[in-house]
Amino acid sequence: MHPHKFALWVAIASIIMMFAGLTSAYIVKSKLANWEVVEIPTYFIYSTACIIISSLTIQGALRSFKQRNMSQYRTLLMVTLFLGICFLALQYLGFSWLWENGVRFRGAGAGQFLYIIAGLHALHVAGGIIALIVIILRTLIGRKKVYNSVGLEVLSTYWHFVDVLWVYLLIFFIWLG
Repeated sequence: MHPHKFALWVAIASIIMMFAGLTSAYIVKSKLANWEVVEIPTYFIYSTACIIISSLTIQGALRSFKQRNMSQYRTLLMVTLFLGICFLALQYLGFSWLWENGVRFRGAGAGQFLYIIAGLHALHVAGGIIALIVIILRTLIGRKKVYNSVGLEVLSTYWHFVDVLWVYLLIFFIWLG
């Protein structure tokens, strides 16, 4: 296994443990008498569509790269970047909606966990966007042609991971309220 791929899997394992701990704490705290349930913003549903579609586009970009269709590869990377930014923008709108509807960091309830868990996820997506920008810049200004797909494979795996993680988190929050 390539060292970068191994490092990615170690990072993914640690991220899973972090979110497992946070969702476990949510379950434990939700049993308290003063627990306040929070409605999930519709923006979070829309952002889910963006990140699921972006998983398809990054997979298409990887396929295009391996087929040496560089024009389609660049286009699909740009679409993935756009969808990732849309995801973050919709998350921001969701957080704004929560704030405007009185969900703050005081009291005991799902709102505090929602801010922390969804916010940490958004930070992980932002990290993926930064990596995506680096790869896009390399394809646009690179002077030599390098057909090594490891970097793109690592990014693609990470992107799929944050996609699946978000779907899990959204289902978790909807199911447990």
